[in-house]
Amino acid sequence: MRVSLFLIKIPVSHSKIRSEKICLNCGTETTGRYCPACGQENIEPKQTVWHLITHFFSDITHFDGKFFVTVKDLFAKPGFLSREYMLGRRVSYLDPIRMYIFTSAIFFLIFFSMINVKNIKFDNDSKKEIQTDSVFHQLLSGAKNAQDSADILKIQKAIKVKPKVKDSSQNHVHTNFDIEKSEYATAAAYDSAEKKLPADQRDHWLKRRIKIKTIELNERYKNEKGNLFRELISNYIHNCPKVLFISLPLFALLLKLLYIRRKQFYYVDHGIFSVHLYIFSFLILLILFGIGELRTYTGWNWLNWIFGAIIIYTFIYFYKAMRRFYGQGRAKTILKYILLFIMSFFVQFTIFIAAMIFTVFEA
Repeated sequence: MRVSLFLIKIPVSHSKIRSEKICLNCGTETTGRYCPACGQENIEPKQTVWHLITHFFSDITHFDGKFFVTVKDLFAKPGFLSREYMLGRRVSYLDPIRMYIFTSAIFFLIFFSMINVKNIKFDNDSKKEIQTDSVFHQLLSGAKNAQDSADILKIQKAIKVKPKVKDSSQNHVHTNFDIEKSEYATAAAYDSAEKKLPADQRDHWLKRRIKIKTIELNERYKNEKGNLFRELISNYIHNCPKVLFISLPLFALLLKLLYIRRKQFYYVDHGIFSVHLYIFSFLILLILFGIGELRTYTGWNWLNWIFGAIIIYTFIYFYKAMRRFYGQGRAKTILKYILLFIMSFFVQFTIFIAAMIFTVFEA
């Protein structure tokens, strides 16, 4: 009975049924169009081009139908999809894990295409050229002697004409960060010096690792610290999918701790709820990216109101999702909502620091 109900949702092809009643996939005897064991359609293996075309469009429309229904209910009914999944009503919607993979792939594909680390300029690699006002520059260049130049500079100072600072990049990052200088030119020199010391006076493994990495970075980049920053930022950005993937089960664990007295909710239930929140976040961020790009190209400042309204709606959405899924009152939900954000902040911050350290050692 379960198989027949499931098969109603499968797009039915018009290919000829095989006369043999043995499934080509698993060898199970079948009397109908589909195998009762594995569900494969018992049709002739040789297919026409027309069959491939119709099957392709059938699968696409079948996926689109589920996708749009899932997205509609995800936005319109916070916590509804997670509740339906927990109650076993799943066939009408996309599987949350598959949808997470799909939306995260689209999100990071667009995210990576929008960020160009090479265009970021740092204090270490941008040289600012101070240029005086063109009129005074001409006067200075035409002065016959040093006294004339000094007089002109006095006039310039008197009328408070400030020199112009030329910065060629809009994506300029000001930083005073620098790589710690090491007394050793190479890692081999450091190792050699360490071996000469007594065992109890040598650096421990962590300090040793940090010093070796510092020497390697100094040797590799020398006076090109801007390239180091760009590589670190690029590596960290490309590690973001891993960071989010790690944070997801931790977020579910926080929910488990907050609702530990609700025995009807297993850890997997909290995990599915977290997955739906992450999917919603991906889609919201894509919308915000689109509004930001539209505002940049058009200069429409009124889009800031829409931008802010979406952010406010996101916070309200998380609250409503928790209240609908866990079914608790307003006061308890608000309290746990605040606790969740506080705990989540510290967890995310810890993951961020760990990811940054990993990125540095990965460079």
